[in-house]
Amino acid sequence: MRIGVDYTSAVRQGAGIGRLTRCIFQALAEIDHENEYRLFAAMGRGQPSNFPTFQPSNLSNFRLKTIPLSDRELNVVWHRLRLPLPVELITGPVDVFHSPDFTLPPVWRARAVLTVHDLSFLRVPECFTGALRRYLERVVPRSVRRADHVIADSHSTKRDLVELLGTPAGKVTVIHSGVEPRFRPIVDRAALGPVRQRYDLPERFIISVGTLQPRKNFATLVEAFARLKSETGNWKPGARSLKLVIAGGRGWLYEEIFARVEALGLQGDVLFPGFVADEDLPALYNLAEAFVLPSLYEGFGLPPLEAMACGTPVVTSNVSSLPEVVGDAGLMVEPADVESLAVAIERVLEDGGLRREMVQRGLARAKEFTWERAARRLLGVYTRMER
Repeated sequence: MRIGVDYTSAVRQGAGIGRLTRCIFQALAEIDHENEYRLFAAMGRGQPSNFPTFQPSNLSNFRLKTIPLSDRELNVVWHRLRLPLPVELITGPVDVFHSPDFTLPPVWRARAVLTVHDLSFLRVPECFTGALRRYLERVVPRSVRRADHVIADSHSTKRDLVELLGTPAGKVTVIHSGVEPRFRPIVDRAALGPVRQRYDLPERFIISVGTLQPRKNFATLVEAFARLKSETGNWKPGARSLKLVIAGGRGWLYEEIFARVEALGLQGDVLFPGFVADEDLPALYNLAEAFVLPSLYEGFGLPPLEAMACGTPVVTSNVSSLPEVVGDAGLMVEPADVESLAVAIERVLEDGGLRREMVQRGLARAKEFTWERAARRLLGVYTRMER
């Protein structure tokens, strides 16, 4: 088969969809040496990628082509102006075309595969700016209808596609994300020093990772942390030094997070190191005493999985895909329940037996998710499209 892929997100986005796309196609390149892959990335003019990616030019059946239009310009052409310019003008003739990032361009003869990571813009619309929500509400359902097959990151997202967009269940395949081998417990604690120094991390902290935006529910996490700090009288010596680190770039509507920190007087206790490089994430999880993500909605939830793979206990929400990912390895609470979130964090920090059990369960759970398995399922979708 000749398979075209919009690889733009892998080249332009550091976290989230960009990393998912890089990982699954890296795994696919390692198992499929027969089909021809024609990847393209909308790079714009003079905009080199700052994010790691595999080198398809070194593989005989993978080719990566960059085009001088930006992803924003392509969106205007394909989704705002709706000009019927088929993607094959970029890829050349292909049998299957895969768009891994929510929207599907015009396709001429190829069978079209679309990945929809979540429908958060429909489930929690209040977490989006008006312009972004209106754009997604218009373009994503139209793309889903036009696609020959849809890939969802979780059974939760598949249910949303069926319930909210009326997508036939047989049209959707669930492909769980994987966790890279580099996410593992690091025994040599001295090796963690450079990352601690690079991000000026405190001696003791709990960690949350994600783009700063309302859906991640970081404001509630700050409130729960404030409650912990106000009840430290019963904690072991040194517990007062505990900090909260929220690592991630600024997205949208994030002002409330900083306002909550200031209102609660936690400026010295809640730290924002910004976007953390891919290669530093394993050390970051290993340095933390717990990982906490009280998200309102996740299409999959890769950070909790990676934290478990590093032997870090996880506290997260009991909604959307998160129970599907974490299973019985973590503690789950209602995302809006500040008191329950604070209690869960305290249990992880103070109950040594529970903590050891969570670490072992998390390590075992993480082993169930591999990028090779994800790549083989993706290859199976492509193969079915050829028939």
